[in-house]
Amino acid sequence: MPVAPEQQPAAPPARPGRALDLALRIAGGVVTVWAGVLAALLEVLFATWAWEVVKGRSGGLAKAVVGISAALGGVAAVVVLTVLVGWFAHAAVGTRWAAALAALPWFVVIVAGGFPTTEGDLALTGDNVLGLALVVTGAVTFAVLGFRQLVLPPPAPR
Repeated sequence: MPVAPEQQPAAPPARPGRALDLALRIAGGVVTVWAGVLAALLEVLFATWAWEVVKGRSGGLAKAVVGISAALGGVAAVVVLTVLVGWFAHAAVGTRWAAALAALPWFVVIVAGGFPTTEGDLALTGDNVLGLALVVTGAVTFAVLGFRQLVLPPPAPR
């Protein structure tokens, strides 16, 4: 009875392939950090601008419509932007904790927006309800993304 030859295990990836993969993951991590910073800056600028628009309107229905539109649009934009940054972080770095690479600089920029500059300018004030909503929405979205990436089992290899 003939015996089938024994299958040889697959060879590990070549050294240059590993180095290139590591370099791409590091570059993805750097881009993710900057994406978190940029997302926070855009959110702070939008919150400040939109709140000034709402405060500058005369009272009545027009002010209410502008305020509600800015709030709903801003909150939706923050959720979408945060999900995209979290997805990119996971795809580019390839680890479960990759969302933290975007979340940590995001939090730093948001906290910095709450402190006055030497000129006395303050991006996120206590009366800026839209800014507070954007901060809470972004924080909750990053928390949900991080939780999902840590709790869900890794995808099955193909």
